[in-house]
Amino acid sequence: MFYNVENLFSPDPKPKHFLDPTISGLRNWDERKYQNKLRKIANVFRLIEEKEEVLPMIVGLCEVNNEEVLQDLIQQEPLQNYDFVHYNSLDERGVDTALLYDKRKIELVDSEAISFIFEGVNEEQDEYYDTTRDVLFCKLKYNDELLNVFVAHLPSKREKDVNKPKRDYILHSIKERVLTLLEKEEPVIICGDFNDDPIEENLNNLLYDNGVDKILVNPYIELYNNKIYSTFHYNQGLLFDQILFSNHFFLPISSLAFKSAVVFNSEKLSNWDKKFKGRPFRTFAGTRYLGGYSDHYPVYTILETKDN
Repeated sequence: MFYNVENLFSPDPKPKHFLDPTISGLRNWDERKYQNKLRKIANVFRLIEEKEEVLPMIVGLCEVNNEEVLQDLIQQEPLQNYDFVHYNSLDERGVDTALLYDKRKIELVDSEAISFIFEGVNEEQDEYYDTTRDVLFCKLKYNDELLNVFVAHLPSKREKDVNKPKRDYILHSIKERVLTLLEKEEPVIICGDFNDDPIEENLNNLLYDNGVDKILVNPYIELYNNKIYSTFHYNQGLLFDQILFSNHFFLPISSLAFKSAVVFNSEKLSNWDKKFKGRPFRTFAGTRYLGGYSDHYPVYTILETKDN
């Protein structure tokens, strides 16, 4: 599963003046709203468990502020059997990637935060450095089989998409690591908010080692072509949230075989306003608190064990 949880920040200390800036950047982000947010995210897991009769084994998260919010999250029912991996990134807003894993099924072998710092020149021709969210890498073990999982939250689209070169560079860096892992015949999963739809050129290039030989499969291409989206920008549906797999998961030798991909766009996670029907019920709309789940739907994939 992958889920952009939309600004999961610890509660802000009460500002001395209502116009004072806050750590979260959110308006009146207090303990009550924070606890509601934790309950909402935990409820997403309950709803998925109701549908699939099992909780997700591995969960990539983004827009997580710190280790404390993850500690609070895994105290919620039904998340007590999860542990997590998190590193503080250099992101200027303080939003990070993280990974939850079911301790009953998954062993953490190793982890690493892959950081990126970009150098640029502003209009005054002054040099500056720009940071972004880390890509989290985790080496896991399931039934004595290694799984290499990348969790990404690529730089956002802005006016004229000035961040596209940064997304391209990060994807190229991930691809180089993937090729090294595939040389050792180790399975790879890449999940994240890519801030691009699955049909974009940079994501398509990620699927091939040299433009010819396919090394990864993106099952969310088919969902996008069927107009199934995980988030929206004004009236435009987007499928930025995706999970990609190496070919290993599609071979008979795999102990985990890919079965299907899902955007969990349950009505219970959707906006109640008829004007925004079919869109995620978000926590904030601008500065206005709505009390919803997130501005993204979670996505997940179903894998079958060889025994099944």
